[in-house]
Amino acid sequence: MNLDRSSLDRVYQAAARDPGALLDVLERWVEINSFTGNVDGVNRMGDQLAADLAPLGLELTRRAGDGVGDHLVWRTAAWDAAPADRRVLLVGHHDTVFPPGTFEGFSRDGERARGPGVLDMKGGLLVVRTALAALAEVGALAGMPLALVSVGDEEIGSGDSRPLLEELGRGARAALVFEAGRADDGVVTRRKGTGGVKVVARGRAAHAGNAHADGINAIWALARLIDRMQQLTDYDRGVTVNVGLVHGGEARNTVPGAAECGADIRFVHGPDGEGLVAAIDRAAREVGEETGATFTLSGGVRRPPLERTERSAALYRLYAGFAAERGLGAGEAALVGGGSDANTLAAIGVPAIDGLGPRGRGFHTHDEYIELATLVPRAQALAATLLALAAEA
Repeated sequence: MNLDRSSLDRVYQAAARDPGALLDVLERWVEINSFTGNVDGVNRMGDQLAADLAPLGLELTRRAGDGVGDHLVWRTAAWDAAPADRRVLLVGHHDTVFPPGTFEGFSRDGERARGPGVLDMKGGLLVVRTALAALAEVGALAGMPLALVSVGDEEIGSGDSRPLLEELGRGARAALVFEAGRADDGVVTRRKGTGGVKVVARGRAAHAGNAHADGINAIWALARLIDRMQQLTDYDRGVTVNVGLVHGGEARNTVPGAAECGADIRFVHGPDGEGLVAAIDRAAREVGEETGATFTLSGGVRRPPLERTERSAALYRLYAGFAAERGLGAGEAALVGGGSDANTLAAIGVPAIDGLGPRGRGFHTHDEYIELATLVPRAQALAATLLALAAEA
């Protein structure tokens, strides 16, 4: 690595230039309601993000969302000319989880900032902006084969933006993702894969008193299938099935002709996801033969797992070294049950680490906050990591 101390010191100083100005930017962003379903709000947030990144001189393209907010991509001048295996992708999202009127406004409580999305993940986007501004100030940004993507649908699974993420990430050297920082600053190197299965059971309706024997009870058949689905859970393998929604029937004295359920599936290793879906399908056929009911299944794997690899572990160690130097925790986070866009990129072979936003707690709750003192160190660790990756090329 040809990274010299003077380059690091200059970028550290640039990132710490005006901490007060960071609060102004963060407040401006958090005050915009960008709930995923509020497409106009998501796009207003995207417009503000574009305006606040404009001074960096990056090329901006906008990919229109289909029923969701637009997805934004910024590229350095060096991105297009570089081979894929030198490119580094920074990944964020500008949608949040709170509908208008449910949790609004930015506030400061001592050394904490509070508000919808302050942690997940407008604080993470601010870390990125601060780091890139520091690199631009010292003249290092333009020559880096770097792209930043911020999607408008991450909170509902990135279904619309996934092709864009795969297009940008394919063959890339590294992906850094800025989901909520953990309370101990642990870097996320593993996430479970996620999915969902909807099951619709069809039986035969009949009067419970006069024609009970003529009916096929869809609720009973579905209950038998639910029991088999739940038994697919294997904690030792990190596999869980949770049937969390059940509907069915019309009246107490009617044999129900229809019922349905919704199941959440989680898994640590990629093959287990499709294996779970296949096992549920087999169980449905078996229960159908036993009861006379028919089952229709939909859904499946939504996000593959983020699995730790030798290359992602090396990326983690590189980042963690700079994080420790800036006074942050540098350990690895425990296995995370929820997915993110890091999962999507890891599934196509990109070394990815996550959880690089500011330290905080309470994401997806009304108690969401960040610790303001971690914004600059996180930006410094990111800028140093990008300098080091560029020096290694």
